[in-house]
Amino acid sequence: MPNVLPRVAIATGDPAGIGPEIGLKCALDPAVNAICRPMVVGDPSVLERQAQAAGIKTAFHVIAEARDAKWAPNGALNVLSAPMPHADQFAFGKSGANYGLGAIASARRAVAAALSNDVEAVVAAPQNETSIHAAGIAFDGYPSFVAKETNTDIHDVFLMLCFGERRIVHTTLHVGVAEAVRLITRERVGRAIKAADTALKRLGVASPKIIVGGLNPHAGEGGLFGREEIEIISPAIADAKAAGIAVEGPYGADTMFPKKCDAFIVMLHDQGHITAKLLAPNQTAGIAIGTPILFSSVAHGSAYDIAGKGVASHAAMVEAIKRLVGAPAEAKAA
Repeated sequence: MPNVLPRVAIATGDPAGIGPEIGLKCALDPAVNAICRPMVVGDPSVLERQAQAAGIKTAFHVIAEARDAKWAPNGALNVLSAPMPHADQFAFGKSGANYGLGAIASARRAVAAALSNDVEAVVAAPQNETSIHAAGIAFDGYPSFVAKETNTDIHDVFLMLCFGERRIVHTTLHVGVAEAVRLITRERVGRAIKAADTALKRLGVASPKIIVGGLNPHAGEGGLFGREEIEIISPAIADAKAAGIAVEGPYGADTMFPKKCDAFIVMLHDQGHITAKLLAPNQTAGIAIGTPILFSSVAHGSAYDIAGKGVASHAAMVEAIKRLVGAPAEAKAA
């Protein structure tokens, strides 16, 4: 553990959902404060109302710039202001353009703080894509958003889901299946493998082992069920091996997860998300890999049905933070 704990910006996501509640709970959790210095990013008035509704008692130190944070023991919670338009009209469990703008403002301020080295990592609460699209903003998930905010090629950024000892990297994400199949090229699969290898090393895994899944049933069954494995995925694996990456596959997506490795590569959104949500419901963290900053998010939604009731679990957000700032120490201990 370093002498000075890393600073983590917690973007509070959809203002009308559980994001602000779990962000506050996470920032106040002793387990989190033992490994980092958390800063909440969002609209202060919305956070006040969320805290009151959830019975969270804490004082806020509202700041306009991340560098103005104060890290005194048992001091007020640092809140980096990211105002939501028309916050005075706030209501729990509602979607709309203003809530979408608020969620984007929170994430954007947090990413900017990381780019300026005022924080070492960013963890984001769930957003609501309906609200973001209502605001006229093109958005298909945090990885592509972080790519744009960090001036990274969108094709070089991928989502890594983390839970327990498993990590799953998605070659394609929030697109229709037909579009996803079109996007699966030798080059893209190769970039996903390389991004996974680089991210694992950055997170403290000295010699990563990666397993790649197929697109078709039974990984194509030797071409009987499709030729993508033969013509696209296997050549990408061969390229990665030639570059010195320890990678195997392709394996059938329905049989590969019991295998031992440091990360799995899947071709489609549901191949990874269904596995994660069955094995670790509400406890999965998502890391955007391939960008210059450390960025993680939770893999659950805004939960409008329980927003403002004080019952939301922040376990997935704690897991997300541990993955970012605790992973190197854990990896070395293992």
